[in-house]
Amino acid sequence: MYIIAGIDPGKTSAIACIDLNGRIVFRDHKTFAGMDWFVKTLSGLGTPVIIASDRPSPSEMVRKINSAFNSRLYSPERELRIEEKRVEAREIGIKNPHERDAYVAAISAYRTYSNKLKQAEHAAMEKGYNNTDEIKARVLSKRSIDEALRDIKANRK
Repeated sequence: MYIIAGIDPGKTSAIACIDLNGRIVFRDHKTFAGMDWFVKTLSGLGTPVIIASDRPSPSEMVRKINSAFNSRLYSPERELRIEEKRVEAREIGIKNPHERDAYVAAISAYRTYSNKLKQAEHAAMEKGYNNTDEIKARVLSKRSIDEALRDIKANRK
């Protein structure tokens, strides 16, 4: 499974993961979590195609996690206000502030790329591909939709 992982590092750290359709698939937090916890947890969930921060300047920990997976790094253009984050998290029932921040990072990344993901899904369906997540993941890995479709076609042969 391909995932978009929101990361909230700190004394209490959190991870929130969504699938490539924007649905939450995992969230957790841990006190005094290190790099190993992040990498092991994410590896057990799937393949992170985006590592997301809720801050315009991602922390060194977020950058290291991103590097471990060779994924795309996302950070918002501006920092969201706490009330904006609360509203976003309230819709799906997240009360923990660390998980909330991680979720907001992930869903913000998803929304940034959602039009491109929809285009990729539509193109894949037109070409008869059932596994649209593979094509979406390639597009998020900075491939054009046409390149992603050609890659999949070449791998089928």
